[in-house]
Amino acid sequence: MNPEATETDETIACARCGIPADGAPPTWTCSFENGRRRYFCDDCARANIRSIEGRLDSAWW
Repeated sequence: MNPEATETDETIACARCGIPADGAPPTWTCSFENGRRRYFCDDCARANIRSIEGRLDSAWW
């Protein structure tokens, strides 16, 4: 494993609906919850934008 590498081979999927991302999703929302990064697709982020801006964990919405 290269310690200087910034890219991962991990598949990114929406933490809410499970839709997979094609490559790095530049328009998706990223949240850091309980020590883990969680990604949310455009549709899920739009549907829950008030909760996201209020910094509620996704378990609340």
